[in-house]
Amino acid sequence: MTAPILVLCAHGTRDPAGQQVILEVAEQVRTALEVEVRVAYVDVQEPTIDEVVAGIPVAEEGFAAVVVPFLLAGGYHVHVDIARAVRDRADVAAAPALGPDRRLLSIVMDRIVAADVHPTATLVLAPAGSSDPRSQEDTEVTLDALRLRWDGPVRVGYASGIEPTAAQAVVSARAYGEDADDGDVAVVSYLLAPGFFQESLNGAEADHVTAPLAPDPRIIEIIADRYRDAGGV
Repeated sequence: MTAPILVLCAHGTRDPAGQQVILEVAEQVRTALEVEVRVAYVDVQEPTIDEVVAGIPVAEEGFAAVVVPFLLAGGYHVHVDIARAVRDRADVAAAPALGPDRRLLSIVMDRIVAADVHPTATLVLAPAGSSDPRSQEDTEVTLDALRLRWDGPVRVGYASGIEPTAAQAVVSARAYGEDADDGDVAVVSYLLAPGFFQESLNGAEADHVTAPLAPDPRIIEIIADRYRDAGGV
């Protein structure tokens, strides 16, 4: 039986570097799993997730495709956009978001080391931001896990959408003296690729801003696990 198509569903970005990261991850997944991979988007770019799902031939048995969100948390895009796209297709499964996952936290820690962040620095974990409580719950899980791994203070500041913003969190950390004793303040990107959100973090006036998480072999592993667990082979 032919393996289900893996539909990698990203948010979408106008940033060419971000677009390239998505395509690079799709190619790495294709090579690792040896399955057909199609890329879809929930915003900004085309083809949309609805268009991609509609273009997948109906399977006579089993799954024709598995949609894996290229998203770090389960918010509106996962529970509404993707869910709606597969609602009338019993042969198309939808996997959960990539996070929370311990491997993502390992990448975060590696990015912190690469940015030469001081061991006593205040960390501002910076997700994209969502008003959806399900997304916020996923972020809290990651935030709690980061606090267990870091000796200094850990805050949250969002790239967009809700407050506190990353810039506000940096200001608050300094107002409370958390940058004393060479502690510094570091904005820790909890984003997958370059783009508008990452640029907003670069403008937060922190001492350090870490790089996005993708591409990274551990993200390919997570995508593969989501695909298999949802019905892929």
